[in-house]
Amino acid sequence: MEINDLITADGVIAKLRVTSKKQALQELACKAAEITGLHERAIFDVLMERERLGTTGVGNGIAIPHGKLPNMDRLYSVFARLEQPIDFDSIDERPVDLLFLLLAPESAGADHLKALARVSRLLRDKSVCEKLRGTDNGEALYAVLTESMASRAA
Repeated sequence: MEINDLITADGVIAKLRVTSKKQALQELACKAAEITGLHERAIFDVLMERERLGTTGVGNGIAIPHGKLPNMDRLYSVFARLEQPIDFDSIDERPVDLLFLLLAPESAGADHLKALARVSRLLRDKSVCEKLRGTDNGEALYAVLTESMASRAA
């Protein structure tokens, strides 16, 4: 499973202006609703429920909010680069400026975990994160997200 199996250019938000974790999750849910055709509130509720279990702020300015929903036919993602970092209750207590939302069907099982691992590996790469933080152009962000794994596989 590659990143370009998860995200489309439509799923990239280049300059997300939010001031809180809740607002960020609302905006991600709104974008995800456009892409998936599912109800925005259902997506938001799943994300908030997951955050109550423990933060998805994984450190180094990165958060990977995720959840499973019924009525989904495949995995979907939304990536957002924030205009200003926000508090996300991250494990390292640093503010977050890169968000990678991952939504999976309830039946996804191992595919959901494989996708989380793939996203986590991608965003652990410091050079990828530097490139993502270095542009606020949606097409460039999409290219960084999708090309970095392809070039590594070659």
